[in-house]
Amino acid sequence: MKIAVCDDCHKDALYLKSLLEGQDVTIYSDTKALLTDMSGQDIRYDLYLLDIFMKQSMNGIELAGELRAWDKEAVICFISSSDAFYREAYDLYAVQYLLKPVQADALNRLLDRVSRDIVMSREKSLNFKWRGQTGSIPYGSIVFISSREHTVSIHCKDGSVQECKGKLSEMALQICGQVFRRCHQSFLVNMYQVDNLSGNEIMALGYRIPVSRRYYAEIKRRYQEILFEEVE
Repeated sequence: MKIAVCDDCHKDALYLKSLLEGQDVTIYSDTKALLTDMSGQDIRYDLYLLDIFMKQSMNGIELAGELRAWDKEAVICFISSSDAFYREAYDLYAVQYLLKPVQADALNRLLDRVSRDIVMSREKSLNFKWRGQTGSIPYGSIVFISSREHTVSIHCKDGSVQECKGKLSEMALQICGQVFRRCHQSFLVNMYQVDNLSGNEIMALGYRIPVSRRYYAEIKRRYQEILFEEVE
């Protein structure tokens, strides 16, 4: 996996690199250097690990906003000594938020999750039609799918929403399986994007998705299966 680490504390950056043994890691101590590589050399990474507190003109949150302009599919994880920026992280669709000192098991779970997303993005896509046009979206780019009247909305990790005509029940027959599950009459969710299941609600990349009583047992079972996969 190709990973960018942006942290102006060289000691912390080297520690992260040591935990990422076997990965293709590039360390940036300067936010501008990373943005220059992306804009000037068109370099992209599978994962961006960004420190929030950097003694520069741009902090990690601001850097993430710039990254989104160059790479809408950027997989961003914030690294911080404080949990004060959770809200901003979710607003930028960060895949994870890790506190310093980063624990190896937490980082490994993140790598497993990102690796699965990469595999899903390469292997399977959801095909759709909208206003006479056809297109496809990789499974790994989708957080959840909602339906209202006769319009289906595909909500993606980069914050975009693709609409198409159709019935959610028909789409469920097409894609539901190991990755997608129906959690409500009006919602399908990518189970690999679920951060937490609590009562009648799923948290997935900052979104709150309802879970109805009818589907709760199956959603809970699949969620626990995925947690076990991450621990293995």
